[in-house]
Amino acid sequence: MDRRSFLQKASAGTAGIVASVRMPAFMHEPKIKVGLIGCGWYGMVIVNAAFKVGDVEIVAVCDVDSEHLENSAREIAKLQGSLPRKFKDYRELLEIKNLEAVIIGTPPQWHALQFIAACEKGLHIYCEKPLAYDVEEGKAMVKAVEKAGNIVQIGFQRRQSASFQKVRELIENGTTGKIRQIAAQIHYNPGQEDTTIQEPPASLDWDAWCGPAPKLPYRPSIGHKAWRLEKEYGNGHLVDWGIHHIDIIRTVMGMEIPDSIHAEGALDILKGRITTPDTLNVTMNFKECPVLWEHRLWGTGEFDARFNNGIFFYGEKATLFASNDGLMLQPVGRDRQQQIMETPTPDVQEKHVADFIRAVKANDKKLLSCTTEDAWKSTTTVQLAMISYYTGSGVKWDNAQKTIVENETAAKLLARKYRGGYIRPV
Repeated sequence: MDRRSFLQKASAGTAGIVASVRMPAFMHEPKIKVGLIGCGWYGMVIVNAAFKVGDVEIVAVCDVDSEHLENSAREIAKLQGSLPRKFKDYRELLEIKNLEAVIIGTPPQWHALQFIAACEKGLHIYCEKPLAYDVEEGKAMVKAVEKAGNIVQIGFQRRQSASFQKVRELIENGTTGKIRQIAAQIHYNPGQEDTTIQEPPASLDWDAWCGPAPKLPYRPSIGHKAWRLEKEYGNGHLVDWGIHHIDIIRTVMGMEIPDSIHAEGALDILKGRITTPDTLNVTMNFKECPVLWEHRLWGTGEFDARFNNGIFFYGEKATLFASNDGLMLQPVGRDRQQQIMETPTPDVQEKHVADFIRAVKANDKKLLSCTTEDAWKSTTTVQLAMISYYTGSGVKWDNAQKTIVENETAAKLLARKYRGGYIRPV
């Protein structure tokens, strides 16, 4: 199952349980006036989740693809009964009077500029993961939130999964014993997209879509939805999808950022189709224990397909495997029986958005599930792994200085030079 199919399946399962995340009746008025920046696939996933929760009005939408803009505006009008205003430039959207919050659903190369501009307007923000394209952008975003004091939730919605919450319970109550090693993986075969260089669709302003990132010649394999495995935009599978598992591991274990990281991989099978590794092995040396990441974007994955997507927690008393929908616990001992626990949570997106809406309504950051600073730590971890891969070297992280040490080549990749006409935030 590819990433898109997985998310569509999860979204389809929410119909019967939406009531559980709806706002209480006493909170229904007034609705929060929200602007959507980035009206493509996932921007609308977040919007639909917000409508299921309730208490929001989408007053404006923004996209550099006029087809996305028109389609999303029509869909939103059907859902809420009023047509949102439409913009191509997010800066114009941010000038709307009485705007209270924004949803940022654009690709990562745009997150920092749009996020910081919204902070400067004092707006509340729900922003998709990863937090930023590079480490230094993320630091600037954390600083912007500290200055603005606004409510910000980052889209690590798997924190809402009952499965991973059960993992924390089993570890904390001693069922697994001390965790000595953790391994995470997502093996899958990405869909084939057209790699032929060609003119972008007439509706798409490709120059504006690329924004501060390098403007590569357009081809569908790096455009809408397909950009995730392109180095300059999505930065690969670990940064795009694997980051969810790394975030869960950090959250469950109370981890910060690894002291050191070493990555090895290759781009062989999918060479010519993508520009990030189709095979990757990473060792992340956290203070608590080492975390191993592995992915293969080819072949059959694991011999047992149940383990293609999930996290292994290796404890002194038991080994625990956790996925989005359940857990398997194998206690130590020849005669100890394996335990299987089904914990489906198809409404993780709705629950995550609900936390944001509650926090905005109450003006209480304690109601948030994922703060900007914590999202930066998860994002930085996977970015450091990719820096290790690109440089072919180990990376040491100084958490006090918040930088790479003893490796000048790697340290240079903490911040990417912006394209002409765009100014990096600091």
